Amino acid sequence: PETVYVGESGTGKFTNDVLVGDHHLKADEPPSVGGDDAGPTPYDYLSAGLGACKSMTMRMYAERKGWDVDKIQVRVDHDKIHADDCETCETEDKKVDHLRCRIRLDGDLSDEQRDRIVEIAGKCPVHQTLERDNKIETELEEQ
Repeated sequence: PETVYVGESGTGKFTNDVLVGDHHLKADEPPSVGGDDAGPTPYDYLSAGLGACKSMTMRMYAERKGWDVDKIQVRVDHDKIHADDCETCETEDKKVDHLRCRIRLDGDLSDEQRDRIVEIAGKCPVHQTLERDNKIETELEEQ
């Protein structure tokens, strides 16, 4: 698996350098919480990963089917909502993460094709990962 390296950049209170293979990115927090807005927030990256995965999954499916899709756009909004407001949530926590994805499909598609492509978006690997129970291990590395 590809390892992502993240470390403080030394240029801001929360600014981090993010290295993914040959790609160098920045992450930061907005000024409202003391950051410099030098890059997307960690939740922005989470939303971007979900949106990109959905878009790529839909593109692969449409191409495999030979369907005429000119352009795919995914807008992802992230919010925290009270668990009481979520009828389908099975958590006891006070708040849950709510990721709302809105998809735009440009092309000559029937309503049935559009519905199927949107259904396929829900099968993208990142969507599936976020919906599963996950285990995250955190350990201190020796210097």
